[in-house]
Amino acid sequence: MKQGTLFYDEKSEKYNFHYIDKNGDKRDYGGISCGDVFEFRLNEVWIPARVERGIDRKWYLVGLPGLKLDGLEVRIE
Repeated sequence: MKQGTLFYDEKSEKYNFHYIDKNGDKRDYGGISCGDVFEFRLNEVWIPARVERGIDRKWYLVGLPGLKLDGLEVRIE
């Protein structure tokens, strides 16, 4: 399980996060793409979600378009 805090990566134009691997090293996830399924934490509850990119080129959570992505704690298998 990889877990970290989302941030927008200007270079790749995707949301990304860093995580700590099993050896204790900080790693770059490499970016979340359209359709990727992960979980985010809201009020101490992990909620399954996926991201998409609109025609306006802005990223959003499917079903929660108003939720700010920057700073969300996420985890993914």
